[in-house]
Amino acid sequence: MRGRTIALAVVTVLVLIVLSQTLYTLDEGTQAIITQFGRPVGGAVVRAGLHTKVPFIQTLHRFEKRILVWDGSPDQIPTADKKYIWLDVTARWKIVDPLRFYQSVRNTRGAQTRLDDIIDSAARDLVSKNLLIEVVRNTDRGLLQDSDTTERSEDDIVEGHRIEMGRDLITREILESASALMPQYGIELLDVQIKRLNYVQEVQQKVYDRMMSERKQIASRYRSEGEGNRAKIRGMKERELKQIQSEAYRRAQEIMGEADGEATRIYGEAYAADPDLYAFVKTLETYRQAVGSNSRLILTTDSDLYRFLKEASPR
Repeated sequence: MRGRTIALAVVTVLVLIVLSQTLYTLDEGTQAIITQFGRPVGGAVVRAGLHTKVPFIQTLHRFEKRILVWDGSPDQIPTADKKYIWLDVTARWKIVDPLRFYQSVRNTRGAQTRLDDIIDSAARDLVSKNLLIEVVRNTDRGLLQDSDTTERSEDDIVEGHRIEMGRDLITREILESASALMPQYGIELLDVQIKRLNYVQEVQQKVYDRMMSERKQIASRYRSEGEGNRAKIRGMKERELKQIQSEAYRRAQEIMGEADGEATRIYGEAYAADPDLYAFVKTLETYRQAVGSNSRLILTTDSDLYRFLKEASPR
């Protein structure tokens, strides 16, 4: 009885071992290939679920379906204008042909090594063909433009350089250049980005000086434009002020003329109503204006001013 139990246990263990070597499962994020004595058998297994293989003589190799990340090592690269920079590139990729992937690079570690060579080489080629400012910037917004560059130095030309490619286009060309070599490894390269870009120590100070000079020139241009706008606004203000003053003066003169005319009319009507009274009142006004507190008035008896005094009846 004990011997039967032991035999049953041994058989059960053997069955479990055989089953574990025969059955395997794949989840949604995994794909696989089967090799027999080191050679691939059949195609890639990409469907999730339960699968079988020949036990002991066939080996299962799992690979990721999901997007993987590649991070390169910072590399010192010269630009077209002989400026050395540290370039750090990152990329995203995935395995699209597990069979070819296994035959060419075997595993993810081998793929990372291959990506190091391909992407680093593409990045070096593209960066070395472009000026530093093309790698750093995407647009020339804020850069001073000058059509006359015949007498300018190389640094000045770079400072006023019109961006033709820019950082985004350079990274896209790195992606296109590297992607062309990926199908032979069963890899699809999805994206390449410049993760970090630093200047080497001897270039940093020159770059900082150029950046300060550029900002100062831009600030000077803005100040000049501001001064021009201020002068324009002041000129408009002075012109409008003179126009308002001129219109006000004209209107005041019209009102004064109308008032003088009205006063003359009233005086004329009053004079016509009683000429003697008007002459008497005007004579009294003349006395008041001609004789002050510290003055004396000497009149002859035949003077017109003395006429009313002669005609006045004595008390």
